Amino acid sequence: MNKVRIGIIGLGNIGQVHVNNLLEGKVPRGELTAVADAFADKLPEFAAKGLKTYDNADDLINSGEIDALMICTPHFQHTTLGIQGLEAGLHVMVEKPISAHKADAERLIAVAGKHPDRVFGGMFQMRVEPRYIKLRELVQSGELGDLIRVIWIMTDWFRSEAYYQSGGWRATWKGEGGGVLLNQCLHQLDALQWIAGMPSKVRGHVGIGKFHDIEVEDDVTCYMEFPGGTSGIFISSTGETPGSNRFEITGTKGRVILENDKMILTRNAVPSDEWNQTSKIGFKQPDTMVEEIPIPAAEEPHAGLLTNFIDAILDGADLIAPGSSGIGSVELANVMLYSGLMDKPIDLPMDGLEWEEKLNELIAESTHEKKIAEVSSEDFTSSFRR
Repeated sequence: MNKVRIGIIGLGNIGQVHVNNLLEGKVPRGELTAVADAFADKLPEFAAKGLKTYDNADDLINSGEIDALMICTPHFQHTTLGIQGLEAGLHVMVEKPISAHKADAERLIAVAGKHPDRVFGGMFQMRVEPRYIKLRELVQSGELGDLIRVIWIMTDWFRSEAYYQSGGWRATWKGEGGGVLLNQCLHQLDALQWIAGMPSKVRGHVGIGKFHDIEVEDDVTCYMEFPGGTSGIFISSTGETPGSNRFEITGTKGRVILENDKMILTRNAVPSDEWNQTSKIGFKQPDTMVEEIPIPAAEEPHAGLLTNFIDAILDGADLIAPGSSGIGSVELANVMLYSGLMDKPIDLPMDGLEWEEKLNELIAESTHEKKIAEVSSEDFTSSFRR
């Protein structure tokens, strides 16, 4: 096999990004052969491009037309479709999140573990973006020293009420399993744990429908404790404008700040812990050196990560984003929300079954009635892109 035949299920915004990348030749050795969507009126335009089309997942998965399945559907379908694809002998790439909650992610990962001959990847494209690669390098190499604090303020997710009313599944416990954390912030949560590791304790504070007529969280402030003593803060919102995107990592040897498109590294001439013990002057700090680190443009990160998936299938290359690693961001989204709802700190790893039980209670108790606007031609109902 010198090409991988790919099928995409879910033709919303992100599904169409992958369709275009494949049809435009941006993914070497990846050949889009078939697509599926529950809304049959979408399919003729894809059939006109020479693709096989299906109006249900079963027919696509069992068609014999594909070697690998890309899942770009709403959250709660990721686990069942992923398992179905793996058990049918297909390689599987899942859009974020790999599952709506940790217990489902564990089920999906367990099935993938039973089929080691099948490549299981997660679409966490921030792992191929130069800025996040550089941040990880600074942390992993020890260039920042021992980490002291990690702060990410990610509030430039502003959404109007019209956004939430554009589809009946949006911002509901049953449709998405959460709000800003699981929907908008999954890539940032993945990057956070990929760069700094997973925390050992979380204390979340969440606003449920603070800014919008929704039943899930649209405002979050979370405190984290990491093994070794590092502390962290994660802040996000869909009701704040102007918003911020500032990621700050401080260690004993210096601090790096990534804010929008600028990265500033400040190095201590003497590590802070060493200076603390040796300085004879109470108010004096070590000298510092400030450097702006150029950030190359991210060239087609979705296509780049999909190319790595193809390389893993054909050449045995290591995955940049193994599907199993996607459980970290799911757990962070779940535990930040669960901690806020329970009004208490929670140790990690969290009990995924406890959150699943709580989530099922929230779904059962929901009486929220959404005023659903007339859906546009882009049909948010089958869209996964946020």
